Amino acid sequence: MEIQLWREILDPYRQAVDELTVKFEHMIEEHHNAGLYCPIVQVSGRVKKISSILEKCQRKNVPMEELEEKIEDIAGIRIVCSFTSDIYRLAEMIGKQNDLTVICVKDYIKNPKVSGYKSFHMHVTVPIFLSDRVVDTKVEIQIRTIAMDFWASLEHKIYYKFEGHAPEYISRDLRACAEIVSNLDAKMLQLNEAILEEKEKEEQKKKEE
Repeated sequence: MEIQLWREILDPYRQAVDELTVKFEHMIEEHHNAGLYCPIVQVSGRVKKISSILEKCQRKNVPMEELEEKIEDIAGIRIVCSFTSDIYRLAEMIGKQNDLTVICVKDYIKNPKVSGYKSFHMHVTVPIFLSDRVVDTKVEIQIRTIAMDFWASLEHKIYYKFEGHAPEYISRDLRACAEIVSNLDAKMLQLNEAILEEKEKEEQKKKEE
């Protein structure tokens, strides 16, 4: 496929990533300016490299003329939160945005992958206004905690090194680490809720004095 044709295919995805990245960064700023707690710690975006798209098409046996229909993560946004409760709160906020259309969600937190991978995925479309038409462009939004993101980054590096065929003992240890991450997230959420409860008691006590 010619470079010019790839540019025409990928340009709407690049615009979608840019728009959503700015959107979520503004959401962070809006919360901070209002003195409110923001569920977002960090946001980043990317468009798959052409080589990665071709590799995925080959792996999933997707014809090139169907790649935009069947490859749903050409454009991706990754949002990192502090707590698992923030993930679901943010997902609800995203669902209420009238400039996005949610196609489907995949909850790999409640239903982790066999590898131990946990994250909350939202597949959305974003209207991208080109010079001659409007393109509803697919974007995959991944929402995860800091701990989940750390684990997923290491898993990606390990499986990339072994070309997707890591030795069983490494896969087993990764699953064990995923369990540790899950327990850590649960404990940190519990601690955060305890802190908020203590603060609420202090504020109530001040009101009564």
